[in-house]
Amino acid sequence: MDEPPVGLPSTERVTELLHEVIDPDLGVNVVDLGFVRDVAVEGPVVRLVMTLTSPACPLTGVMEDQIRAALVAGPVRDVRVEWVWSPAWTPDLITPDGREQLQAIGFRL
Repeated sequence: MDEPPVGLPSTERVTELLHEVIDPDLGVNVVDLGFVRDVAVEGPVVRLVMTLTSPACPLTGVMEDQIRAALVAGPVRDVRVEWVWSPAWTPDLITPDGREQLQAIGFRL
């Protein structure tokens, strides 16, 4: 994988920072829920391809605000989120850590 220009975060660092973005309904971060499909750092712009549990979810704006708060600092000037619904999100996308967090708050998977 190519290294980003000096001062810009790597895709791995962006993914780490996205662990701070918590789904308001489920209380688990968007990475462990399997919502992040792709991360690209294009100069001072971070591009994300993401999904949610349902296209009818009213929280896309809230999530985008949280994403911007987590990522826009220093050399990152903007975040562009593309919401995709195909293929559909399924519980299989939840990471083992995400499953553990959901089970701790009473979800059965």
